[in-house]
Amino acid sequence: MAILDVQGVCKDFGGLRALNQVNLQVREGSVHAIIGPNGAGKSTLLNCFVGRLKPDTGSVTFNGKSLLGINPHEINQAGVARVFQTPEIFADLSLIENVKIPAFAKRDGAFRLDLWSRTDSHAEVRDHAEAVLEDVGLADKRHMHAGSLSRGDKRRLELAMCLVQDPKLLLLDEPTAGMSRADTNATIDLLQRIGERGITKIVIEHDMTVVFTLAHTISVMAQGAVIAEGEPEAIKGNPRVQEAYLGGAHL
Repeated sequence: MAILDVQGVCKDFGGLRALNQVNLQVREGSVHAIIGPNGAGKSTLLNCFVGRLKPDTGSVTFNGKSLLGINPHEINQAGVARVFQTPEIFADLSLIENVKIPAFAKRDGAFRLDLWSRTDSHAEVRDHAEAVLEDVGLADKRHMHAGSLSRGDKRRLELAMCLVQDPKLLLLDEPTAGMSRADTNATIDLLQRIGERGITKIVIEHDMTVVFTLAHTISVMAQGAVIAEGEPEAIKGNPRVQEAYLGGAHL
């Protein structure tokens, strides 16, 4: 069953067509990777899923409900969370405060920076936030300022900020970008553990080790369109994918 159904999505910026008749169906509980060269339209497509952009044509349906014309915070409340290319965290706050903010936002339906100041009287939110930090391996750093973290730890913190909201669909935009191989492997392990919770994930990623380790289905984009889709082994051997993505080299 598809938890996300995308049909005929187009998006133009002036005379440039960034998305061209994109069709996509994401099975509930699966890991669906979207790959392609820079400029293929991958991040633009995610922006259409979370309300940052509105498609010119087409439909985006999540859990049977259209996401078009809905504000980003309403899409988040519906169960969609996103990890961005560049980690979006509150650098001047501690890790535990960073995680409490979206926890309160999910519960109360509002995203306000002053929410963390009220947390001493809300033990359930604190306990949930600490449990999620434990899950991502950051519990021992919970009182550190987020701005002092390494890039890999900032990624894990942003992931914790998503997980504390108990999303149904998690969008990950290049989750291992800029990481060392050790951090990348740790992130793969973390995402595999998250998979045991049944959270559906869409992953945009250039690291093919990450893609072929995690993905159940891969969609390949080029010039704003999906040019191929299938299971990892089928994508590896697809000559059109090899030509568009790696200039003819084998995946």
